[in-house]
Amino acid sequence: MKPIWIVDDDPSIRFVLEKALARENLPTRSFTQAREVLDALADVAAGDTSHPGPQVLVSDIRMPGASGLQLLEKVRALQPGLPVIVMTAYSDLDSAVSAFQGGAFEYLPKPFDLPKAVELIRRAVEESQREEVAEQQQAAMPEMLGQAPAMQDVFRAIGRLSQSVVTVLITGESGSGKELVAHALHKHSPVAGGPFVAINTAAIPKDLLESELFGHERGAFTGAQTQRRGRFEQAEGGTLFLDEIGDMPFDLQTRLLRVLSDGQFYRVGGHAAVKAHVRVIAATHQNLEQRVKDGAFREDLFHRLNVIRLRLPALRERSEDVPMLTRYFLQRSARQLGVEPKRISDAALALLTRFAFPGNVRQLENICHWLTVMAPAQVISVQDLPPEVLETAPHKVAAPGAARAPDSAAPANHTDETRHAGEARQVGYGENAGAAGNESAAPAPAPAPAPALAPVPSLPAAALFAQPSAIPIADWETALQAQAWQLLRDGQPDVWDILLRRFESSVIRTALQATHGRRVDAAQRLGIGRNTITRKIQELGLDALDEG
Repeated sequence: MKPIWIVDDDPSIRFVLEKALARENLPTRSFTQAREVLDALADVAAGDTSHPGPQVLVSDIRMPGASGLQLLEKVRALQPGLPVIVMTAYSDLDSAVSAFQGGAFEYLPKPFDLPKAVELIRRAVEESQREEVAEQQQAAMPEMLGQAPAMQDVFRAIGRLSQSVVTVLITGESGSGKELVAHALHKHSPVAGGPFVAINTAAIPKDLLESELFGHERGAFTGAQTQRRGRFEQAEGGTLFLDEIGDMPFDLQTRLLRVLSDGQFYRVGGHAAVKAHVRVIAATHQNLEQRVKDGAFREDLFHRLNVIRLRLPALRERSEDVPMLTRYFLQRSARQLGVEPKRISDAALALLTRFAFPGNVRQLENICHWLTVMAPAQVISVQDLPPEVLETAPHKVAAPGAARAPDSAAPANHTDETRHAGEARQVGYGENAGAAGNESAAPAPAPAPAPALAPVPSLPAAALFAQPSAIPIADWETALQAQAWQLLRDGQPDVWDILLRRFESSVIRTALQATHGRRVDAAQRLGIGRNTITRKIQELGLDALDEG
């Protein structure tokens, strides 16, 4: 593993961190000022293999020469994905804001609790390793993404069709990526050297669509000043992609059928036949069989188009692809906006993966673009996700007719709903946000109303240790959500502090009971320092549990 680089002009800080990280089997390399770090980074960039580059950079702010914030700015330009932890004994608001605005992974005020500092560095290491894997995948990013079996079937079909120019009909919900599939079919075909021309037949008015497809002669209608080539002529020797073919007007369907069957067409107002050497790929989100039964689509045209059919799965049918797509879209949005790519926490990614995505891949792309603009920190957390995602988070629903238990689940997303709702009213993240992308998409479930909940009673310590097997196993996360919901609903301020205090008090009290009041043992069992547990005992008023 690459080392943790520590830069601080205080030798005692460097010594303490080096020893603590050595106990964790984390290699280190120390510097006294920013200039040394930049020189070392330049050596690494030049190919010096004697010292590997950093996995994480831990830097003081106030040092001789360049400050830690100036170093942060230069490091972000040289290695954008490197997590940087900023330390300072001057814990003022300006320093914290400047650190985060500069892209710091975390801000660590001095004096710090050593175990917590080590834990923070380890989190940064894990994040750095995840980013390295993501960058490797990004470097070899294919034109289409998908590991799900349904997408692999699509890829196999594209491969089998690579030697053919047969007509293909792509079906799938809006936003599922039908045009990407059409591009791939063209790219891996005998006509790949020709143009790829796309037209959305639903987006062009009926009286203009005929001219768009087939072109027109000069004077064919008012405003036709010159001859114009249509999409069929523009796609000569290549591929014409007819998107949303199910919405094509009925009379134009007849003209399209003639082109497919005869291989020629007439410009609007023209009398000379024009040969069409074009491969046609069509796509629709509609059920064409039903449109044929309803008399809205010609049956003979349907059979002409339906030579080979590819069904593109909805995103909810391949949820295992959401993490890969999310990271890809976050990277792409950052490049488009000229900003640093944001990272996403595991918890936020898990919640996003469970979302139904009625707008499919297009909606995920819009969400990632929105997060790139709106998420306040470099690491996207659960509360940063849009309200549409939070409001459909999975939660327990009582069986029909059954009474709700006192600890029934309340939607966890409501803890930050007010802030996100306000933001969403000001800045939308796409036209399809919160709405079904097509007729066949399943509607997102409405959030269940929050039940009236009583405080969750705590078990006595004696019960915890005397007969543990007799204690009913409760869903403590559900109980925590219920408590948060009740406090928020009642307008209680400082909900975070209240719940955190209750959590810390309960865990420390239980650890002291388990170790018969021995604070050192309790701290070791909890994975925190003795100074930390002593301070917490005083803050939480647990002094009655004296050390044994």
